[in-house]
Amino acid sequence: MLERAAMADDKDKLERRLLAENRRARHDFELLETLECGIELRGTEVKSLRQGHASIAESFALLRSGELWLVNAHIPEYSHGNIQNHLPSRDRRLLAHKRELRRWDEAVRDKGITIVPLALYFLGSRVKLQVALARGRKQHDKREREREKSDRREMDRALSRKREAH
Repeated sequence: MLERAAMADDKDKLERRLLAENRRARHDFELLETLECGIELRGTEVKSLRQGHASIAESFALLRSGELWLVNAHIPEYSHGNIQNHLPSRDRRLLAHKRELRRWDEAVRDKGITIVPLALYFLGSRVKLQVALARGRKQHDKREREREKSDRREMDRALSRKREAH
């Protein structure tokens, strides 16, 4: 048990370098739960990611025969690659514990729940993907959330003005 605690401490110390973020997901979906998982990559994909090229904006994750897959993520071909270069938009397997995958599989079976990628990043030397269980927001929910956000911002401005006046 102590080994796991030490591993968790080591993980906290590792540098996190963001490669791609799906900002739209936070706007379009209500995020229910997040999960950090590894991603199975080829050598040229890692090299391309080290150059800072990736896009997960149009991608999504799905469960296929008990495995989690990332679909439509775009990692461009490595510029110095050869015939062994990877396909830019191939499906990539995500690495997570079976127990979590089973739980998420049950959740996804509910109507309107999907798995969306939020961020792709290096954690130390490993590439990680943060995915979330999400429920789609209706247009009126998005408008209501924007309204609440702007109201909160206006209240903060008014309070800061009041503090400055005193």
